[in-house]
Amino acid sequence: MSLQKPIGIFYEHPTWFKPLFAELEKRKIPFIRIKAEYHQYNPAENNQSYSLLINRMSSSAYLRGNGQGILHTLNFLEHIERLGIPTINGSVAQRIESSKARQLTLLAALGLKFPRTRVINHINQVLPAALSLNFPLVVKANIGGSGAGIVRFDTLVGLQTAIDRFQLSLGLDKVALVQEYIAPKDDHIVRVETLNGKYLYALKVYTTGESFNLCPAELCQVPAPYEADACLTEVTRKGIQVEAYTPPPAIIADVERIAKRAGLDVGGIEYLVGKHDHNVYYYDINALSNFVANAPDIIGFDPYLNFVDYIEDRLEKTIQTTKESLL
Repeated sequence: MSLQKPIGIFYEHPTWFKPLFAELEKRKIPFIRIKAEYHQYNPAENNQSYSLLINRMSSSAYLRGNGQGILHTLNFLEHIERLGIPTINGSVAQRIESSKARQLTLLAALGLKFPRTRVINHINQVLPAALSLNFPLVVKANIGGSGAGIVRFDTLVGLQTAIDRFQLSLGLDKVALVQEYIAPKDDHIVRVETLNGKYLYALKVYTTGESFNLCPAELCQVPAPYEADACLTEVTRKGIQVEAYTPPPAIIADVERIAKRAGLDVGGIEYLVGKHDHNVYYYDINALSNFVANAPDIIGFDPYLNFVDYIEDRLEKTIQTTKESLL
C-alpha cells in the first residue's frame, strides 16, 4: 500500500485510542493525530489533506471540559466530506452519536421497541412528561456518554424535589429525555459491537440496578437521585461483571439494520430484555466504539486488529478509486 497522504484521526480523549495508534504504527500506516477540542479549519479550502479521516469524537467530551468540540465535529465532517475525503463514522454517524433523541427516531423508523420516552427542551416540561409515563423514570441529557447525565427517580416526590433544588441539568444542548426505566432481566444489558455494518462481538454487562447506560470500556454507574454530578468526576468500575455473549440471530439482524441506518462504520448498540415483560428494548447507539478492555481474555480476540484491517481495506479502495479516476 502506497499512501501519498496520511490518515487523519480526529479525536479528543487522551488515552482511549492508544491501542489504535499502536496498531497503525505497527503496520507502518502513516497517520496524523487531530485534536478535536482545539481545532480550526478553513471552509474555503479545496485541498485534500488526508487519504481518509477517522472520526473518534466522543459525546462525553463535555465531562472533560471539551464540549466545544462536539458540535464543531459535525461542521468539520461536513467540510471534509465536501472535499471528497472518505470518512469512517462521518457526518451521518456523528448526528446519531450526538443526539439520543435522534437515536430514538431512528429506532422508531425501523419499527424497533425502546423505552417509552418524552423529549423535552425546558425544565418546566419534566413534570408534564413524567406524568404521562410510569415510574421509575430516568432523565437523560440528549448529548451524553459513559452514562453521564442520567438520573433515576422512583417517585414523583423525588423528581419534584430535584427540580425544586435545581439539581437537574438538560445538558449541552438543553434537550433531555424523560424515559421509563426498564429493569433488565437477569440484571444485565447487552452491548453489541459492529464493524462495517456487521456484527463483531457482544457482551453482557451486569448491573446493580442503579446503572442503565453502560460502556464496557469505561463503566459508569448512574448517580443516585440528587447527586447528578457524581458521574462527572468519577467512573465506577468496581463490582461490574462483563462476559462474552452471542445474541439470538434476530437481534443480530436488528443491530446490523441499526448500524447501517445510522451510518456506523464502527460502533456499539445497547439493548436489554425487560425483567417483567421479556420484551427486547434498544436504548443506545454509540458511534464511539471503545472496545472492551482485555478483549483477548474476554472475547477471544483483539478487535483493534479487525478495525485496522477495515481501515486498510478502505484505504485500498480509496487508492484504487484514485487510480481509476486518473485513467
